[in-house]
Amino acid sequence: MFETLPTTTQAVMDWEWPQFEAYYNDLAARPLTAENVAAWLTDWTRLLRLIDERGTRLNVATTLDTTDEAAVQRFHHFLETIAEPVESTEQTLKTKLLESGLQPAGFAIPLRNMRTQAELFREANVPLFTQEQKLITEYDKVIGAQTIEWEGEEKTLPQIRPVYQDADRDKRERAWRLASERQLQDRAALNDLWGQFLSLRQEISGNTGHATFRDYRWEAMLRFDYTPADCKTFHNAIEQVVVPAAKRIYERRRQQLGVDTLRPWDLNVDPQNRPPLRPFQDVEVLKSKAEAIFRQVDPQLGDYFATMRRENLLDLDNRKGKAPGGYQTTYSQIKRPFIFMNAVGLHDDVQTLLHEGGHAFHAFESADLPYIQQQEITSEIAEVASMSMELLAAPYLAADQGGYYSEADAARARIEHLESAILFWPYMAVVDAFQHWVYTHAADAADPANCDAKWAELWERFMPGMDWSGLDAAMMTGWHRKLHIFQIPFYYVDYGLAQVGALQVWRNSLADQAGAIRQYRSGLALGGTKPLPQLFAATGAKFAFDAATLGELVALVEKTIAELETVA
Repeated sequence: MFETLPTTTQAVMDWEWPQFEAYYNDLAARPLTAENVAAWLTDWTRLLRLIDERGTRLNVATTLDTTDEAAVQRFHHFLETIAEPVESTEQTLKTKLLESGLQPAGFAIPLRNMRTQAELFREANVPLFTQEQKLITEYDKVIGAQTIEWEGEEKTLPQIRPVYQDADRDKRERAWRLASERQLQDRAALNDLWGQFLSLRQEISGNTGHATFRDYRWEAMLRFDYTPADCKTFHNAIEQVVVPAAKRIYERRRQQLGVDTLRPWDLNVDPQNRPPLRPFQDVEVLKSKAEAIFRQVDPQLGDYFATMRRENLLDLDNRKGKAPGGYQTTYSQIKRPFIFMNAVGLHDDVQTLLHEGGHAFHAFESADLPYIQQQEITSEIAEVASMSMELLAAPYLAADQGGYYSEADAARARIEHLESAILFWPYMAVVDAFQHWVYTHAADAADPANCDAKWAELWERFMPGMDWSGLDAAMMTGWHRKLHIFQIPFYYVDYGLAQVGALQVWRNSLADQAGAIRQYRSGLALGGTKPLPQLFAATGAKFAFDAATLGELVALVEKTIAELETVA
């Protein structure tokens, strides 16, 4: 029957469930043997790639324009009429393979994942996942609609970010307060959404018999190699080793700015009153110079990015109605990554593109794995791919290397990035510890006021060095503006763990850039076929979250910053 299966997603964009179901029935009816399991998995992969890419394209459309109600309706129709029955039918095929006892080559980790997924599957949760996705779309809509009037023009909040780099402190403060006031206008709406998210997730975990949503989510995220207790160890290590380093950065900035205290609108301006870094005004410049940098890192990576440019797989500019943030996703059938961003001309945009480029290279490198299940990677190693690329590309930011800046400004950009690496860990600890509290104290967390109080408590613990006096409402609702808390629960410690890995990959590159790149690429090519510690090791890093490892990396970062200061 699979001889009639279309080879392009466009051919199945209007298919309804019975058309897909016929192919699933064919797979379910075949007897499985050692001789035919490879062909069976190949056909399963072909079918799943078509369905997965259709869903991805429909989802991407809702983020490109959150005001496009027709796009939302198409995506919701897919979720309700295709994704839900697929979820149930996929479970049937997973059970069939597991019960066969067969061990296809290179399939040990996918089989391990399937066992866990089979244990977690509940038919009652399938429509709940659809409800959750609809809430995610609603969150994007609320955030995407936030604009303010600035100097006679309507601006999205990302479009205001360049003002935070202005040397005029009063101007920065005015812009920051306007943006904050606009965000707080949605406080009630986001609190209401939060209640719906929390209730839904409690129901999902309750259906699986887990005591808490955290216990459920840990298994659903396939976290076999570390525990919630390890996260607490990581938080404590950050408090011990990283928070003092962050305080040193904040204090140095305060002194350089010559201010009594450091306010939220003082964090993005150059502390020595040099003109803000403005790497590009047009996204085509952002793209072309990124391609040149990637070619310097490795010619093949440059070719990958050139393919994305040529095939229109980049949507990078900010505009009203566009969903917040940035992401990389993969179109499974054509085996191509897609990058979404909200660029407004800042160095942060360069870093975001380098970051998402690393994710894209992961997709390219693992594309030759024969089965789609082998390309299912956990977020920790996915973020090693992206965060490592930010660091590996850093030596090529100068214009004479194909990049955006003079040598001095390239050094400034690298200092900003390395400082942000240190400053990120404490913020990550706030986000992660907040989520651990939420989902182990769900009754308390159902009251947004308690969430505000917990966020403020964690902020005080991990984020000293900034003065938020008189800005209590903005500070304690910071959790509203971290989309991961709403959309991807427990996906944030991944960045912190990955940064430990990425800094080790970078450390390797300081001794042997070419060798570090080869090792990095070979690790990405493994996709999801090895356990997490082995994937880290393949890229040249140790999977760790202890204070000693963090201390070594913080020392290297601070040493490098001091060296770059002499150039900047």
